[in-house]
Amino acid sequence: MKYTLQILFFLVALTSVVPVLSQNNVIDEIVWVVGDEAILKSEVEEYRKEILMQNQRIEGDPYCFIPEQLAVRKLFLDQAKLDSIEVQETAVNRQLEYLINEYIASSGSVERLEEYYGKSIAGIREDLREQIREQQLVEGVQQKHFGSIQLTPSEIRKYYNSLPQDSLPFIQTTMEVQIITVEPKIPLEEIDKVKARLREYTDEVNSGAREFSTLALLHSEDPSAMKGGELGFMSRSQLVPEFANVAFALNDPKKVSNVVESEYGFHIIQLIERRGDMANFRHILLKPRVPQESLDTALVRLDSIRNGIMEKKITFDEAATYLSFDKDTRNNKGIMVNNSQRSANAGTPRFALNELNQDIAKIAGEMQQGEISKPFIMLNDKGRQVAAMIRITARNEGHRANINNDYQIIKQMAENSRQQEMVDEWLLKKIEQTYVRIDPDWQGCELKYKGWLK
Repeated sequence: MKYTLQILFFLVALTSVVPVLSQNNVIDEIVWVVGDEAILKSEVEEYRKEILMQNQRIEGDPYCFIPEQLAVRKLFLDQAKLDSIEVQETAVNRQLEYLINEYIASSGSVERLEEYYGKSIAGIREDLREQIREQQLVEGVQQKHFGSIQLTPSEIRKYYNSLPQDSLPFIQTTMEVQIITVEPKIPLEEIDKVKARLREYTDEVNSGAREFSTLALLHSEDPSAMKGGELGFMSRSQLVPEFANVAFALNDPKKVSNVVESEYGFHIIQLIERRGDMANFRHILLKPRVPQESLDTALVRLDSIRNGIMEKKITFDEAATYLSFDKDTRNNKGIMVNNSQRSANAGTPRFALNELNQDIAKIAGEMQQGEISKPFIMLNDKGRQVAAMIRITARNEGHRANINNDYQIIKQMAENSRQQEMVDEWLLKKIEQTYVRIDPDWQGCELKYKGWLK
């Protein structure tokens, strides 16, 4: 909530006598004032709910930690105006839909999410939109002023030598894995059965006999079944091409698509709503049953390949390139890449054991570097059964980070530390130059930055 400075001083003088009404007409109060921006008690409560929803840690008393975090954000937003930082609305919308979908999944339903926040989904959406816009503005300022940290090797080594050994992160055992897969052949009659079932569902929806969401809940083999098949707002690039091409051609929410085949199985799709370049769909996914005979045949095929490798008639690299069915790895000699965005190993061939596919992890955990597994059946990341064989190309046992083996991790730590120092120095100057008032009832806090109380 924004005020001119003249009106703000008047309001501040009255806060001990006159309560402030929030947008929801709930009694509110101004707890901090930063420049010409007021921080309301309701804002603190909303921020606390956001932190809890995202499973983030609150350092100490939330009614001390949160107002200071909000005050810091307002200083960055003020700088964003001075720097003329802008954000792309498409990026805001993309992040908004991702968060809304995550929150609904975490809460269990839209109704529970609305109950938690005490407002409609439309109200939650608008609040989140503004928070995301502000966060992207803050990140724009940080990138402009503190985003180009480059330290020399001697500076990185000096930083490393200054750290107590027990403060260095423990690096989990990691391994690099090559994989070869063979997909079992699915009989045509099994595929025809799946397509026929999906066409029956389409007829039931078109005739009005059943709701698409009800059929998805009862029959779909996708995790979205629990939400009636609803995927949430996504862009075309977030969906596999075969699915996206058909889904984004839909214009009538009452219509159901033809049967679509993708690497996940067979789908029928229904449009819910379109917003610009994003859309929300429901779908029903069915996967053809793989006969045991087909799985056994795939295992025999892999066993033959393994024998050829052991007899040095072909290398593992060559077999992975020319014989593997795994399109994600065969152009990389079978080397798996860690695509987990939350992993410190993201984008590299390194995996902690708990970051590997569960079926692969069971086998890899007992293997040594250079060892080739026997063929086994696994459920791939598309939810389909395939025969697989792996080779451990590197295994690094768990240890405290050190500059010789973990230089990139130490380098990142050093750069993050220097960046935080620059941010802290900038904030202290900004606080010194900014009018700040904290309500007396909110002053008994140990704050991270000095100078708030003047």
